[in-house]
Amino acid sequence: MESEQQLTLADFMSYISRNQGMLWEYFIQHITMVVIGLGLAVIVGVPLGILCSKNKWTAKIILFITNILQVVPSLAMLVILMLWLGLGTKTVMVGLFLYSLNPITRNTYVGLKQVDPSYLESGKGIGMSPFQLLIKVRFPLSLTYIMSGLRVAAVIAIGVVTIAPLVGGGGLGREIYAGLNSSNSLRIFAGAIPAAVLAIAADLVLGMLQRKMDLAKRKSAGMAPAPAKAQNMG
Repeated sequence: MESEQQLTLADFMSYISRNQGMLWEYFIQHITMVVIGLGLAVIVGVPLGILCSKNKWTAKIILFITNILQVVPSLAMLVILMLWLGLGTKTVMVGLFLYSLNPITRNTYVGLKQVDPSYLESGKGIGMSPFQLLIKVRFPLSLTYIMSGLRVAAVIAIGVVTIAPLVGGGGLGREIYAGLNSSNSLRIFAGAIPAAVLAIAADLVLGMLQRKMDLAKRKSAGMAPAPAKAQNMG
């Protein structure tokens, strides 16, 4: 049994070595789609979260729509988008954008609403305009919440991209589905393991950044260090 496990590991490493160029290309494609999809979600989601914080009825409407987008099964979402945008990477990135909107928008909204009113009163007392309060006070104090939303969205996006080949996309999912179609477990593992490691790494790195932001915020406010308590609103 031990020799079979060693042989399986040896075969796996040999396969990785022989196909490292192709696997590296899939890995880069995977990351590129995730980064673009998340980037678009941040560009749109943060302003939407700010807009939600201005009016509770606007918040209900926007959050309802983003909630609906996130509960649609990922494959169904991509198929619907494929009918409109066609096969290819563009469909995947738009799907990631729509899937990532909810955690980013919601956490931006929650973060802005959680700012201590005393900070806002202090800002108003020194003559800050509403825009200055947003940029210099409310937004910096909300960064840990926004980072929490980005963290959730990143992990979801990395997982969703693995089904990209079903709608003509690239990424590590190509290797997974090629392995499934050919009953080749080496190819399945060669795609699944890097995707899992990427998701874990993204969660750890973004979590570390979130904790550092929270620590810096607490120090600037003269508070004792404590773990970040931003909720995962995904």
